Amino acid sequence: MTTLPTGSAVRVVIADDHPVVRDGLRVLINSIAGLTLVGEADTGTEAVRLAVTLKPDVVIMDLEMPQLDGIAATRQILRALPGTAVLVLTMFEDDDKVHSALRAGARGYLLKGALQDDIIRAISAVAAGGAVFGAEVAARVINQLADPPPTAPPPFPRLTAREREVLDHLAAGLPTRSIAARLTLSEKTVANHLSTILTKLGLATRAEAIVIARDAGLGRGAD
Repeated sequence: MTTLPTGSAVRVVIADDHPVVRDGLRVLINSIAGLTLVGEADTGTEAVRLAVTLKPDVVIMDLEMPQLDGIAATRQILRALPGTAVLVLTMFEDDDKVHSALRAGARGYLLKGALQDDIIRAISAVAAGGAVFGAEVAARVINQLADPPPTAPPPFPRLTAREREVLDHLAAGLPTRSIAARLTLSEKTVANHLSTILTKLGLATRAEAIVIARDAGLGRGAD
């Protein structure tokens, strides 16, 4: 059985709606010097309440629970206690669940059925600020990183790169003179670009161009 380094005890809250799982985790945690079980929750709402009240070092979080699911509970806990580590322990290994848990801030993701030593090592690792994935989950994450999704095409493909630059600055609220200065162009050249942009996009006014450009995410980088 894995043991933890000596020092202050790692304080743990268990959040799972299955009594058998809670019983097993309770016995495991109570058998390890260096771990202290400070609370148990059988709903997501209770997990948040206990975490905020008890301020544990680690919350072992199931994903499917009544009242509030584990993803939402994780998000709420970490919003209130960014120093607390959430270790997901679940039966779900699909990509959506893994990604949602990581986006919510979970530091670890294990599948139920993991070896007891693996669970103890994971608790220790996330409490120390590390990140831990079960073997099955780690393989999926690595595969996705090795083969990322294709990059989305730039907005308004009918426009040239320069025309998109002009539209980006227009969407940021810059007048023709400022756009010309930013891009080292003459004001007449900028005006010609804007006229071409309106024609290509089938628009009548600059105001219309600003609206659709901002809807497409332009105008945020210029200042």
